[in-house]
Amino acid sequence: MTSVLLVDDQELVRAGFRIILNSEPGIEVVGEAANGADAIEAARRLRPDVICMDVQMPGMDGLEATRAIVADTGVDSSILMLTTFNRDDYLFEALHAGASGFLLKTASPEQLVEAVTVLARGDALLSPDVTRNVIQRSIEHRSVEPAASGRPIPDLGLTEREAEVLTLVARGWSNGEIAASLFLGEATVKSHVSKVLQKLGVRDRVQAVVFAYEHGLATPTAP
Repeated sequence: MTSVLLVDDQELVRAGFRIILNSEPGIEVVGEAANGADAIEAARRLRPDVICMDVQMPGMDGLEATRAIVADTGVDSSILMLTTFNRDDYLFEALHAGASGFLLKTASPEQLVEAVTVLARGDALLSPDVTRNVIQRSIEHRSVEPAASGRPIPDLGLTEREAEVLTLVARGWSNGEIAASLFLGEATVKSHVSKVLQKLGVRDRVQAVVFAYEHGLATPTAP
């Protein structure tokens, strides 16, 4: 059973999400919070598999709460950021805060269920269009590309195959798509991805994507 914590300052929104998720076999909403501070307390107490976190809330917002939860070694929850605002800065800040996925509140119930399911199994939710477009614009806005900043690309000790896998992960490809492209088994790809995450010192695929673009290991305009 996948346990979910809902965090949103609007009770009606939480009620809608609760109905959608509780109607899905294998998913249970175990708690709710209306602000970031309460979310941190609930995350520590309930230790849910997935936290659906609103970005904008009074008091402590979702970004600050996410940073605190991710930094808490006693909590191992994946965080899905939810917002009504399709803004690049929210997405990029959410990724840097440690969120494993980002979804607009205009998404369908099926997309919400799929997002929770993806995060619950330890994967990350980052679509190719988000990878190529949103992260590209966010990086340009912050002028953090090595080409612009003059920072050297770090030597991470990646093998040629691991670097190849990282490039495809940075394009938003799934393990299955990478396996088909490189003529490898999915288990082999999963092993390569795990080694890449370890060498980069990041917690999941989303963080690997951010790292790759920021350090020039992947280019936003890649096909």
